[in-house]
Amino acid sequence: MIRNLPYLTLLFAAFFFFSGCEDDDAFAPDSTSAYSSDVVEDWIDLSLKVAKETPGFSPPVTARVIGYSGLALYEAVQPGEASYKSLQGQLSEFSPGTIPTIEAGAEYHWGAVANATLAAFLSDCFVTSSQDNKNLIAGLEDQYLTQFSAEASAPVIDRSVAYGRSVAAAIITYADSDGQRECYNNNFPASYVVPTGDALWVSINPANALPLQPYWGGVRTFVSANASVLPPAPPAFSTDPTSAFYQEAMEVYTAVNNLTDAQRIIAEFWSDDPGTTATPPGHSLSIMLQAIQAEDYDLMKTAETYAKVGMGAHDAFVSCWNAKYIHNLLRPITYVHRYIDASWTTPLITPPFPEYTSGHSVQSGAVAQVLTDEFGENYAFLDNTHALRTDIDGTPRSYASFYAFADEAAISRLYGGIHFRSAIDLGVLQGYEIGRNISALEFQ
Repeated sequence: MIRNLPYLTLLFAAFFFFSGCEDDDAFAPDSTSAYSSDVVEDWIDLSLKVAKETPGFSPPVTARVIGYSGLALYEAVQPGEASYKSLQGQLSEFSPGTIPTIEAGAEYHWGAVANATLAAFLSDCFVTSSQDNKNLIAGLEDQYLTQFSAEASAPVIDRSVAYGRSVAAAIITYADSDGQRECYNNNFPASYVVPTGDALWVSINPANALPLQPYWGGVRTFVSANASVLPPAPPAFSTDPTSAFYQEAMEVYTAVNNLTDAQRIIAEFWSDDPGTTATPPGHSLSIMLQAIQAEDYDLMKTAETYAKVGMGAHDAFVSCWNAKYIHNLLRPITYVHRYIDASWTTPLITPPFPEYTSGHSVQSGAVAQVLTDEFGENYAFLDNTHALRTDIDGTPRSYASFYAFADEAAISRLYGGIHFRSAIDLGVLQGYEIGRNISALEFQ
């Protein structure tokens, strides 16, 4: 008996050691990367639908919602992944201590955190949406809450939901501090005085002489450096047929007059008009969604990519609108009607704001840069954003890279008679710089 004592002692010690390990594991929170991104993908789909159907969600307004919703998701789930860090202290006016912290040692269901965060944040963003869409938001939250409640104990789910909602509340407060909480109600501020001059923008809509969001260039960017990203000046205004400006006008005029069927399809595919689609930043978010689905991204990688794309799109619109209202340049249709052909028509309706630079170019360039940094320079993909539309040829289009999509989205505005060449080409470069600044943020 005495000779067997060391053996029994070791046996009991091993039993209690491994029992202790199993007990610790039972209470240790799973990492965020262990969770599926399905919940986020469904919230993105719904947010694009609601943005399309809610009055006032112009491209800059929609980009802002996408930017802050991506940030809210990221900040909510990153505590569950040890290698990731908060963006507090890196973004403009986003100070350490803004986001509540998790309970040390407590277990969280990160899918439930994500669900609660996006439900609370988007409910606040779309407070003016239809009751049907509000019901869809509530229904999607309930659907995933029911699913996740079967995967963890009630205390874990309650703790996760409470944390997600607290992060959403913190991001709502942060977003509101940019002064644009009700920007969807003030797309055409009456306080703005439209400047006059031969080279300057004028409305082509007899019912509304004001431009859209003339003060947006002063809205807070996520990355402070992006607030000062500006393109070089456009070619000097001139009516001289030998001038660079006149030649750019003639390029648009000639392209529209000789538009091929393929070019018309491109113009319509990228038009993304408010009320018909979730606007250009919504199209960019759709492209991101397709990429993360193709790569089967987990919840953590999806949250990171969503934050980057959203912040890039928002900063792109601020930078672009800053340039637009610095230069206040007239549109091709105005110039052509005055100096070339008074009866000229375009395949697309010219939007109600100045010309330089192209919003499509800047935001597509920014998003393309972010996605290229994430997925690689030669990432080929198929864009099926408009596959279900019947009002245009929405046949899915293939691209050899994200840069290729940005180039096509940009040139689509020349085919539509919307922009001069300089606004298109220099706008893409402007967007690339914004995207590089987003990618330089430290997520890990």
